[in-house]
Amino acid sequence: MFRLIFFLFILLLFQSCHRKITPILPPAPKSINVQEVDFDYLQGKARLIFRDNTKEREVKAHIRVRKDSVIWMKLTVIGIQGGSALINKDSITIVSDVQKEYYVFNYDDLSRRFNFNINYDVVQAALLGNLIISKRAQDEVTEDSFFNKLIQHEGSITIQNLIHKTTKKLERVDLEESGTGNTVKINYSDFKPLGDKLFPYKGIIEVLYKTASGIMNNTIAFEYIKAEVGTKSLRFHFKIPKRYDRR
Repeated sequence: MFRLIFFLFILLLFQSCHRKITPILPPAPKSINVQEVDFDYLQGKARLIFRDNTKEREVKAHIRVRKDSVIWMKLTVIGIQGGSALINKDSITIVSDVQKEYYVFNYDDLSRRFNFNINYDVVQAALLGNLIISKRAQDEVTEDSFFNKLIQHEGSITIQNLIHKTTKKLERVDLEESGTGNTVKINYSDFKPLGDKLFPYKGIIEVLYKTASGIMNNTIAFEYIKAEVGTKSLRFHFKIPKRYDRR
């Protein structure tokens, strides 16, 4: 179960394919502004539904974040405590209480595996609906009637960000990798105030990628039931039982 959760989560961010941009475009805007969630501490509850080619699974998560430092999750499956996750600047650790085992993932290894620079900042941004790569001077900026488009290139990967002109919120991210046919599309919606900014309470992640056994099509739908930000310190209790095996 948690192998699937982690695999899909990483695919959400980093496995992708190349998208062609139409050559007929309106004049590029001189600048582009993105409203991003800012906070000291964030906590919330969310419902996640995972669908693959054959099954559907629902997971509920308690989430706590200390900005630019640590992300903590407690996961339950059909009312049963299923495990936990700790994401910090050094690594990602997933604990499965069901299988009584745990996994530790190093960012350098993940970056090589997915051909993309993976670090804590990228993971945090994706969870919050912020840009996973900050705007750079070499990025392309275009627009249509409703959206400003920020197009970024990172190795073989092209990232297209759609930012709504009125709300300045990131509403869609397309990650694509040239030559593979792999794609990831993220849609953020149901924006509500969180602190002094808007926050996406709902989202859908569509993952299409090739494996040795064929093409896999996975979807992750998430909905925050509750979210709040503040300056009061939160606890991030995380312990791996001694009897659990490392995988």
